[in-house]
Amino acid sequence: MIQFILNNEIIETEVKTGLTLLDFIRDYQQLKGTKIGCREGDCGACTVLVGTLKDDKILYHNITSCISPLGNANGKHIVTIEGINLENELNTVQKAMKDNFATQCGFCTPGFVVSFTGYAMNSCYSNTTEKDAISGNICRCTGYKSIEKAGTQIKEKVDQIAYNSINDLIENKFLPKYFKDIPQRLKNLKISSLPKGEIIVANGTDLYVRYEDKLSSKNITLIAEKPLLKGISLKNNTFQIGASTTVTELLENQEFNKQFNDLKSFLKLISSQQIRNMGTLGGNFVNASPIGDMSIFFLALDTKLTLFNEENKQKREISFQNFHLDYKKFDLKKDELIATISFKEIQENELFNFEKVSKRTHLDIASVNSAGRIKTNNNIIEEAHFSVGGVAAIPKYLLQTNLFLSGKEITPNTIKKAEQIMQKEIAPISDVRGSNIYKRLLARQLFFAHFIKWFPNQFSLTNLL
Repeated sequence: MIQFILNNEIIETEVKTGLTLLDFIRDYQQLKGTKIGCREGDCGACTVLVGTLKDDKILYHNITSCISPLGNANGKHIVTIEGINLENELNTVQKAMKDNFATQCGFCTPGFVVSFTGYAMNSCYSNTTEKDAISGNICRCTGYKSIEKAGTQIKEKVDQIAYNSINDLIENKFLPKYFKDIPQRLKNLKISSLPKGEIIVANGTDLYVRYEDKLSSKNITLIAEKPLLKGISLKNNTFQIGASTTVTELLENQEFNKQFNDLKSFLKLISSQQIRNMGTLGGNFVNASPIGDMSIFFLALDTKLTLFNEENKQKREISFQNFHLDYKKFDLKKDELIATISFKEIQENELFNFEKVSKRTHLDIASVNSAGRIKTNNNIIEEAHFSVGGVAAIPKYLLQTNLFLSGKEITPNTIKKAEQIMQKEIAPISDVRGSNIYKRLLARQLFFAHFIKWFPNQFSLTNLL
């Protein structure tokens, strides 16, 4: 039995756990405000809020319900556009959209309103901006400027209120009154274990794009909330991250943020906020895409994976660079899951960078992406870890390039020789994202970009080409 609160109503259902949340909302509950658009998590027309109870408070995130399994709503508060309506007037977000003429055909409007509402609810504990909040919402009518103006008005209103609790948002007409009772009502739910199925799913951002029609008619085994796969900790100079950690959870973790000066700019290149709120690190790794952004990111961190066999409770550790074996093949045995991801914290004499080129800057799959981490001492590279995606059958850890750079002086000549070695390691193919020649050029430019960013006084495209 799946139990959750949908807007102001307690839901108890035995519908298959693999059904999409979108279809349950529209077809089983007849709430038609949540729209069907792309069914791939790209357009945002189906955006809803998911509230998760944590330490007596509820944290809300916007997600695309078209690629979210219904079973993951278990024990949570799901909010659709109908759930934020006031009784006899527009709420603050809806009024801002109206006042700024930010809607035309109206098909995308519910998704924008829900995402802006999520921004208001998150503003007291997140550094998300009003533009970040709608990064996964697409409009084909308004040209966005009117929507941006509405967002600015919403931000000004949020900044004016001394926001410490949901009550502040209720008083300022962002939310209806029933929201104040949701934490206690969630506590009162008697949550039971869900049935399992043959297919394992975390949050579905990959599998539901490809296999939604097959998954929706089945019970599936959901692992996103497994305690073994959750959490971010730093002990003995080593980060340990649960495989079900989302990109948003990385962004919101203070210790992880301290590791990277440009973490937000790195991770904003990775999909939209809705998908960053859903997609898990383990899911990205097991997706095994040659251009998986988080695979490339963590390869350069010299990451270790702990794999857990649920059947015999055995664990084994492997280097992440050995995990991907061939196109869409990886070292994961029957009944094994990726449990944790670990890497040594970045020291003062170490540098890290992530680069990505895609047809669109945001909300797009990379043509080529790259990451690098080096340890330096008196202009000598003591240790190097570079990775590049989109140029091989797997996310590519540049083993030979890294070995060459270790112990070398940081000079233009060294970097140019390293790039030549990199070109021998990669084998891009021509496809819809570019020719093999173009991808080799991008790989070169991104490899050089790391050093130009790290050492702007030593390197430029002029002395590297």
